[in-house]
Amino acid sequence: MPKIVIVYHSGYGHTKKLAEAVLTGTIDAGADAKLLAVGELDDAGWAELDAADAIIFGAPTYMGGPSADFKKFADASSKPWFAQSWKDKIAAGFTNSATMNGDKHSTIAYFVTLAMQHGMIWTGTGMMPSNTKAATRNDLNFVGGFSGLLAQSPADASPDEAPPPGDLETAKVFGARIAAVAARWNAK
Repeated sequence: MPKIVIVYHSGYGHTKKLAEAVLTGTIDAGADAKLLAVGELDDAGWAELDAADAIIFGAPTYMGGPSADFKKFADASSKPWFAQSWKDKIAAGFTNSATMNGDKHSTIAYFVTLAMQHGMIWTGTGMMPSNTKAATRNDLNFVGGFSGLLAQSPADASPDEAPPPGDLETAKVFGARIAAVAARWNAK
């Protein structure tokens, strides 16, 4: 059973809801997984990240990149970077923004760079997009993320209303994929 930590920041609650859906997917797939909010990280949290088989990064996309709170966490990860504590762990990421595009790819690219600096193994969604005429907003991977999970929450929607059910189901499938990849990578 792989150990997975989902480390995330959520400004208004939408990204937390997405993180919880990713968590559900990892647990349903048999992983030992937990959420860690970047603002609540303590020594025990950093130890859990070091002990994890996989780390999933999550943050909203603000102004074309990850939130400042997530960036502060990433900057603080220089201690595990120096010790190479996360080397060869599975890495993945997700983001959410108010617009359908919102330059979410810049946030995912930031996560990929962070993972590569730590010597991690990046895992994308492994999902085909919902890109046919018959596709609806609640189909799997409607936003069309390949390198990371992408979700959209309208600016005037509460966390009770968004992300929409299709994005949350996509998050569960994504979580299950990361659990499966981590289990396969760590099989002995």
